[in-house]
Amino acid sequence: MTKTAIITGAGRGIGEGIAYRLAENDYAIAVADINFVSAKKVAENLKQQGALAKAYQLDVANRNEVFDLVSEVIKEFGELAIFVNNAGVTFIDSFIDSFVDSNPSDVERLLDVNLKGTYWGIQAAAKQFQKQGRGGRIINAASLAGVEASALQSAYSASKFAIRGLTQAAAKELAKDKITVNAYDPGVVRTPLRDAIDQKTAAIKGLSVEKQKESVLKEIALGREATPKDVAEVVSWLSSPSANYITGQSILVDGGMRYQ
Repeated sequence: MTKTAIITGAGRGIGEGIAYRLAENDYAIAVADINFVSAKKVAENLKQQGALAKAYQLDVANRNEVFDLVSEVIKEFGELAIFVNNAGVTFIDSFIDSFVDSNPSDVERLLDVNLKGTYWGIQAAAKQFQKQGRGGRIINAASLAGVEASALQSAYSASKFAIRGLTQAAAKELAKDKITVNAYDPGVVRTPLRDAIDQKTAAIKGLSVEKQKESVLKEIALGREATPKDVAEVVSWLSSPSANYITGQSILVDGGMRYQ
């Protein structure tokens, strides 16, 4: 029976990197994204590389859509092995803003996507794993901003702190079912979203974009930004037999910006 990995927010950036990496581990890949065009492109690329893959349109903030996605994937591929809650907000104005001036509707949407979307993903995956009776892996996207809050990212930081809490709570509840729940905490990852973050942060601080990038780079001990592949390698390990005894953990992937 084909074992499948569902990856939300897999149409670009970190999620896309995770999709390619888990395909290398011989999983069928369900590429789920709110942007179906992007998801379809990734799925087609995976199929050209010899992987089993299919694109799905998904708004993770809609609980019914998340549960329907799992049902559709099971019908297509047979069995769920990994669920990666990678989807996160991609509208820059809602999380790079001053605390007191944050737009209420933007904050609500951000929490709907980042926090509630992860909650629904854990629920849907856990119920399927319980039904299958063979355990499974749930892996959530937290953030360095969920380890130490960032100025100008109040709602985003709050959502990522909450995801680390969800990860711990779910790990404790689901351990009896041999379901592990872990998270990855990326630092500065060069993606189109990061470009937008740098541009807006620089504007708020009155810096050039290059000066903004330079100031962030100085905080990274290894002297470089992460790539989606750096994060995908951690997800690959958390998905592997080598991580059988790991649950409830959030792993920093930040090149040495913060230490726990």
